[in-house]
Amino acid sequence: MEPAVTLLLGTSKGAFILYSDAARDTWKMRGPLCDLWPINHMVGDTQGRIWAAGGSKWHGAGVWRSADGGESWRLAKLSDGDADAFARDNPELAATLGMTPTAPGPFTGEIDSIWSLCAVHGRVLAGSRPANLYSSSDGGESWAPVSALNDHPSRESWMPGGAGLTLHTIVAHPRDAEKFWVGISTAGVLATEDGGLNWDRRTRRDNACRRAPSDHPAAGTDTEVGMCVHNMVRAPGLDRDLLYQQNHHGVLRSGDGGRSWVDLTEGLPSTFGFPVTVHPHDPATLWVIPMNGDSIGRFPPDACARVWRSRNGGGDWMPLSDGLPAEHCYFTVLRQAMATDTHEAPGIYFGTNSGSIFASTDDGDSWREIARHLPSVFSVDVLPPPTG
Repeated sequence: MEPAVTLLLGTSKGAFILYSDAARDTWKMRGPLCDLWPINHMVGDTQGRIWAAGGSKWHGAGVWRSADGGESWRLAKLSDGDADAFARDNPELAATLGMTPTAPGPFTGEIDSIWSLCAVHGRVLAGSRPANLYSSSDGGESWAPVSALNDHPSRESWMPGGAGLTLHTIVAHPRDAEKFWVGISTAGVLATEDGGLNWDRRTRRDNACRRAPSDHPAAGTDTEVGMCVHNMVRAPGLDRDLLYQQNHHGVLRSGDGGRSWVDLTEGLPSTFGFPVTVHPHDPATLWVIPMNGDSIGRFPPDACARVWRSRNGGGDWMPLSDGLPAEHCYFTVLRQAMATDTHEAPGIYFGTNSGSIFASTDDGDSWREIARHLPSVFSVDVLPPPTG
């Protein structure tokens, strides 16, 4: 029998962990963890190590880490928040409130929170707001800036999105430790093939896929896709780098590692949405959750929740709604809040800003709510099954 599933949930009030039985029928929860910090993203590895990234203007920016599957946690503080200044300026009151002054974070004044993580090839990478990339080679104990990206020649043209200028997506190649892609709102996709020493922007439309320009400042042009990437994934099981992204202005596919992009939005009810996830064994099967639009609510079109699936790489789409709210549904599913496990019949999971987690084990044909009444869910990820 295939192993049980562990879901890692980042929320506005700490980290949570959901554990299933082997059949993925029954789920148990642990949390809130990480001292109730806002947690934007969580990832884990096959040794049971877990990293949780987050922060705020009050907390500062940091990465929590657990070496025992979530039993205990330590914080690597990357920058100070207002709470640190308060504790240093008011030591007696801070002690009464249980606040302990700490050494200043090494990147204080540069960033206010961590938005994304990637743990692979012996490194942990962290993306921040404002958009910088940091790297750790000791499991998250200490961090160094990836200066070639942070000081990229195009940086002056990077514009903040609705949540600020954020590096919210990091995609690694599963076998080539030198290859990474990042998504930045609103700088687009940038990629490295030498471990982070050099980066190039990858935002060109495919030559056969021209589109009229939009008045939106991040919509791109007839030759360039929109810069406001919302999420990006690499399809597994292929020698070539097949990428999908959900953009502020549609769903896109690249078969050449991001060097050119084809628009896949035709057939979807909206050009706006956040998450995209791909089947772990079929690179042509993917799922997205469109929202009704940027400035008109960011909830499911017609207030009816649907997940949309394509089985041919975005050539056409099918709406899936069995078990999801059919009316008066106004939740949002955020960029990192959808994931799949690696079972032969994979589980698909997504979380909402109204605190629910939905799951499907039949390719999205039917759904059920496996958790509810959580804080706003920022991210959903799956802890890789242990090796050995």
